[in-house]
Amino acid sequence: MNGDRVQLQQVINNLLRNAIDAVSGVKDRLRSVEIRTQLGGDGQISVAVSDNGIGLDPDGGTRIFEAFYTTKNNGMGIGLSVCRSIIESHGGRLWAEPNHGPGVTMHFSVPAAEEASITAASQ
Repeated sequence: MNGDRVQLQQVINNLLRNAIDAVSGVKDRLRSVEIRTQLGGDGQISVAVSDNGIGLDPDGGTRIFEAFYTTKNNGMGIGLSVCRSIIESHGGRLWAEPNHGPGVTMHFSVPAAEEASITAASQ
């Protein structure tokens, strides 16, 4: 499967923007946003965006993907809903996990293009 580059860039940009927003209010520690990618043996490309920001409240972790749900003062609440739709249309999944310390990690995985899987397997 080949992905739509513009749509996948939109997902990554949204996740990074959310992570940056989450750390913007951090004053008591060094702010951190990290992005990791991995090509798994299962033929999935995984992307994780982690931050050490405010994290998720217990209810927010299940609601953040609902359309028009937001924790931001100026948010519209459609970003993560659109991201999930994009990732699912690519045959993947998008989810959130609280970090062991402060913050949250947003993950998504999508099937790798057949050419990428073959190249990775031959290396």
